[in-house]
Amino acid sequence: MTQFFNKAACFTDIHFGMKNNARQHNIDCENFITWFIEESKKRGSETCMFLGDWHHQRSSVNVSTLNYSVSNLKRLGEAFEKVYFIVGNHDLFYRDKREISSVIFANEIPNVHVVDDWIIENDVAIIPWLVGDEWKKVKNVKCKYMFGHFELPHFKMNAMVEMPDIGTIRSDHFKKAGHVFTGHFHKRQHSGNISYIGNPFPHNFADVWDDDRGAMFLEWDKQPEYKIWADAPKYRSIDLSKLLEDPETVLEPNSYIRVKVDLDISYEEANFIKENFAQNYQIRDLALIPQKKEEHAQDVGGEVIFESVDQIVTNQLAKIESDSFDNGVLVELYNRL
Repeated sequence: MTQFFNKAACFTDIHFGMKNNARQHNIDCENFITWFIEESKKRGSETCMFLGDWHHQRSSVNVSTLNYSVSNLKRLGEAFEKVYFIVGNHDLFYRDKREISSVIFANEIPNVHVVDDWIIENDVAIIPWLVGDEWKKVKNVKCKYMFGHFELPHFKMNAMVEMPDIGTIRSDHFKKAGHVFTGHFHKRQHSGNISYIGNPFPHNFADVWDDDRGAMFLEWDKQPEYKIWADAPKYRSIDLSKLLEDPETVLEPNSYIRVKVDLDISYEEANFIKENFAQNYQIRDLALIPQKKEEHAQDVGGEVIFESVDQIVTNQLAKIESDSFDNGVLVELYNRL
């Protein structure tokens, strides 16, 4: 039997075009690809496995984002002998059909193979986003390695929300697979023979304090190696009192910081703190979030809690009462915007 690969370099869920096609996000994606290719060459990886969600927007691709998308996929095609490019749910125009995708152009790039149908050969299975009743077939697949874009219950969609069991695919359907590596959920996590390998870098405050992202490198018959991209953007949330005690451990370059103001400071002092930290630590954004305002506390008989827009929206989504929607899924969808 011919061995499917010798050394594979894997990543997933990069989401070109996220944050309303923000240029900074697309630059982060490009910088990650540069790092990923360099790390792959160090290890002699001849095969690349991308596990889904190259683009973020399902229905359209912004022109600027398209330029980043095409140029970076070409770079992958040039860097590897073979690139297996799994179609994820964000790459599909219809969530329940794979006939139209935003990555169809990838088939025109040398060495890139778009996986929009099942591949099972030489003890490896590569499976795109499942549609219809395809999940029922998974339990019959016997292989050493399986790569996919699966939505499995009881795994964390992010640090706060666990995927509920909706009565379809489950972890025990993969008993015949040796090791399953999957994208879709961005948090790196493992259970039994299943590993969510983690997306390239934190994308928003749903990933706060969780930097365990990057890439996975797999040599046939050996244990996978996970590598964190050190220059990735980071998300932090901290009380001002704790931040002032030791800012060097929190304010890393390229960070987005939410600071809860738990001290009595003036408007001028708040501005000084924000400007000083931004200049000295090369952070991208620092938002000061007031927790209370004493002058209003007496009027209402208690302290007034000030929430950010994200907190307000998240709380309202969690309160929705409906038989048609899962609150946890709604919160996760909002956090990915």
